[in-house]
Amino acid sequence: MELKKYKLGEILDVTRGASLSGEFYAAEGEYVRLTCGNFDYQNNCFKENRAKDNLYYTGDFKLEFLMKEGDIITPLTEQAIGLLGSTAIIPESGKYIQSQDVAKIVCKEHLLDKDFAFYLVSSNHVKRQLSAAAQQTKIRHTSPDKIKDCTVWIPELEEQKRIGKLLRTIDLKIELNRQINHNLEAMAKQLYDYWFVQFDFPNEEGKPYKSSGGEMVWNEKLKREIPKGWGNMSIGDYAPCKSGYAFKSNDFGSKGIPVIKIGNIQENYTLDMADSQCIDEFDKALFLAKRYDLIIAMTGATIGKFAISQRIYWVNQRVGRFDLGNTPLLRLGFLFNSLKQEYFREQIFQIACGCAQPNISAEQIDSISILKPNDIILNQFNKICEPLLELQSENYLQLEELTKQRDELLPLLMNGQITIK
Repeated sequence: MELKKYKLGEILDVTRGASLSGEFYAAEGEYVRLTCGNFDYQNNCFKENRAKDNLYYTGDFKLEFLMKEGDIITPLTEQAIGLLGSTAIIPESGKYIQSQDVAKIVCKEHLLDKDFAFYLVSSNHVKRQLSAAAQQTKIRHTSPDKIKDCTVWIPELEEQKRIGKLLRTIDLKIELNRQINHNLEAMAKQLYDYWFVQFDFPNEEGKPYKSSGGEMVWNEKLKREIPKGWGNMSIGDYAPCKSGYAFKSNDFGSKGIPVIKIGNIQENYTLDMADSQCIDEFDKALFLAKRYDLIIAMTGATIGKFAISQRIYWVNQRVGRFDLGNTPLLRLGFLFNSLKQEYFREQIFQIACGCAQPNISAEQIDSISILKPNDIILNQFNKICEPLLELQSENYLQLEELTKQRDELLPLLMNGQITIK
């Protein structure tokens, strides 16, 4: 396949967003400001920014900065390593305002296919050029001109369309799996809140307990009223936390079972094991995480983050594993949703904040009190969660496989090593 050399500026345009006045930032409104927080740079896709509560904009702005569904954007500021060169696609028209830290990519359609452009701008080849040209300050910046100055080699338009369509199809499947998992997780959380926060679980007559006048009693340990007959328990009573193993640096290799480190635990309750190290021979099963085990970070900036293990992994030091027994899926739902409660995070930080480096032990995690429902309601909830968690896991493994497939195909397609018939 023949590739032709271009500067990006010859085949696309890059426009900077509006300078939006801070006096019109608001907690609610009709229009949302785009920021660098809208780039999921690890998955190269759009995400809603939930890190701030003033993301709406109530001032005037030019309509040219109101984004349309399908617009391609890229950041001009690197607020996290790896952000420059990321791309995202606007999911909805008439909602998002392009701010000055975000650039819009506009293709010259007779030369460049839009789907192909999405992957071209975020390719490692372009990212390396942007990184080399970025202003070397604490927070690095690029500009529309620097993006347009990047050199690329591209195939003829029809081949671009075939490549773009294939990669986009894979990405849409990945996004669908993510959305299904998000919905499954939201369903379980909604039920947890209804039963164990509002206490409207079904009573003996099938009616909502608290709303139907069910008796509530004060629990001093939990500092709230709970249903009569319920109590509190320590996390260790339900699922003891076990610390990981202090592997030595010369233990690690490229073959064997991957090792979970604190950096592998993500904000969305998943593990990113893409660049993990492995241990080939090790005979201590105590430090092995099974599928459906719950993993927690015990130190540093990631402290208190937790994730569900979807495969077998070794657990490194400063990572904890909750022991849910030989059939963790049957007991996972209640613990997983209990740890999502703000109360749990408050307890973690309260224990850990006395140290220069935030740190918590397995014993301290075990000592944290959580709600203890009666066995009937607890088992009912776990039974409902079981198929939801199982489907989430299957989707996650499929998502992992699709991502691997896309990442292997991407460089081969972009540099012309393989073609699509």
